[in-house]
This record gives sequence, C-alpha cells and structure tokens, in this order.
Amino acid sequence: MAVIFLHMLFFYAILKNMNINNIRKILKKGSLLQDEPMSKHTTFKVGGPARLYLIPGDEKEAAQLVRYFSLNGLPYYVIGNGSNLLVSDKGYEGAIIDLGRNDGTTFTMLGIDDEREGEVLFDCGAGCLLSSIGHYAAEFSAEGFEALAGIPGCVGGACIMNAGAFGSEMKDVIASVSVIDRSGQQKKLPLEELDFGYRSSSLMREGYIVTRAELLMKKGDKESIRQKMAELSEKRRSRQPLEFPSAGSTFKRPEGDFAGRLIEEAGLCGFSRGGAMVSEKHCGFVINRDNASAEDIYGLINEIIDRVHKKSGILLEPEVRMLGSF
Repeated sequence: MAVIFLHMLFFYAILKNMNINNIRKILKKGSLLQDEPMSKHTTFKVGGPARLYLIPGDEKEAAQLVRYFSLNGLPYYVIGNGSNLLVSDKGYEGAIIDLGRNDGTTFTMLGIDDEREGEVLFDCGAGCLLSSIGHYAAEFSAEGFEALAGIPGCVGGACIMNAGAFGSEMKDVIASVSVIDRSGQQKKLPLEELDFGYRSSSLMREGYIVTRAELLMKKGDKESIRQKMAELSEKRRSRQPLEFPSAGSTFKRPEGDFAGRLIEEAGLCGFSRGGAMVSEKHCGFVINRDNASAEDIYGLINEIIDRVHKKSGILLEPEVRMLGSF
C-alpha cells in the first residue's frame, strides 16, 4: 500500500509540474494530445495511454520541448515509427515526443542536398521511413540502401542504433546527423564523431535525439537497384512473420551465433504466453499473435532469455526497448 501511495504522489507531482499551457505555447506548428493510447503508435500494437503525446512541427519546437522537460525534471521519451518499442499496459506517465509518421512536419521531409558525379547526398528528416528513403534513392539510381529499406523504422532511430540487415548498416551511408542534446541544444555531427558499433553509437550513449540525417550514396544502375530491393523484399516475406505485429528482431545477435538458432535449440519455436508467441517462421521474432498485452510480450521475452541461458549459457539481450512500468 505504501508503494502505491508513493507512486500516486509521484504521478500527481508530474501532473502539477507539467504545465500544459506552457507546452501549448511551444507548439505553434505542432499539436498536443492527452491520454493517447500507445497501442496506436507502436508496431507491436500494444501499450496504454501516454499522459501527453506531443507532435512538434519542426526542429526548433522539438529542441524547445526537450529543454522545457529537462529544465523541469519531467519525464519524456522520443519516438519515430514505434518499431523497436514495448510500452507498458499501464501506459507512460510522462510525455511522448513524436518525430515520425506525421505528414506536414519537417521531420518527414526528404530531398537531395547535392548531386555530383558518381554520388548523391540525401537530406532526410528523422521521421522518414527507411522504406520511403529506399524507393526515393532508387529513383535517383543511388545504391547502398537496398537492404536497409526493408527495416520497419524511421531514419532517426535507425541512426541511433546503427540498424542493419543483410550485411548492410546505417554507418555505411551516413555522412552526418543533426541532433538535439539532453539540454535542448542543436548541433550537427559528422560521421567520424558517431563511433558506430553493432547496434550502438555515440548517439545512443550520449542520449542525443536525431532530427535530420545526410545520407551519401554512390550512383548505380536503377534497374539493378530495383531488382535487388525486390529480391530482398521477397526474402523477408518468406523468412519473417510480417503478417503479425512485432518489433522486428527481438534480440541482438550474440557474438558468433544467432538468437533465432539459440531460441529454436531451446525448444521455444511456437512457444506462447497469452497472446504473444515465438514465431514459427523465424524464432528470433516475438509476435503479437492474438491480441497480446504488453505484459504477455514482456513475460515471453524474459522466459526466452531464461530458457536460452539455461540451455546454452548465453544471455540474450533484447533489441526492444521497454517503456513504462512492467
């Protein structure tokens, strides 16, 4: 009972300090929603309500929001496509700042900064879907993004985690990124300052928010690029459970092995908890098979970690980020 009481005091303190009128003054181009279900904004299709759901209209508004929340010690979380996120059934008692999937903001703008002999430099807002960038690049005969185009996410999050697929990673095409730091200051960082590793970067370690990215690609043959994209798309459809809500690959690849193989070896292919299930098509995917709750998915992820560790001695690490109380 004492824990519940303290939790309620914390919640009401947040409400008191989170002055909605002050936030509305920041969002001259953007918009504000209250108690917005996060199930509408994650690819898992689960998650309770966010106390505030904020859609900044441009980078200046996003920076002002971060500065406001940081100075007042208020909780916030930035999302793009919601493709690598599991939100609690209880929701999130802070503010969600959405930089993706909002047409009309600068975060979904995509264009060319420079086109010179043999290369194209693309300018992408953080909310641009990787699939959109892939098709756009193909139109200009720019190669190097074919494998990345099938990842279900936005460029902002993909830069932070150095997303990759089929041997390609974001670090292979990034020239620079524009970011907001934890104090709300804006800056531009070149590739050499990003310290990319497997599903990691200095952006992640420093808690930077990516607002734009410049992607440099070489010129190639348009038909070959399109053919490669089609082949990789078919490979994904045949190997991955794209017909069900999920967050993509649930676990990071353990060194020298594959999460899917270890999960299958542990006898967990098709294993379920509530409405959540280990995909029978690809054991590296936890899917929302039948109206799963966030707690179902969370419990299944932890069950997989425990069983794989007992079977192989390897401790799997989730790629999926958890937000809220579990």
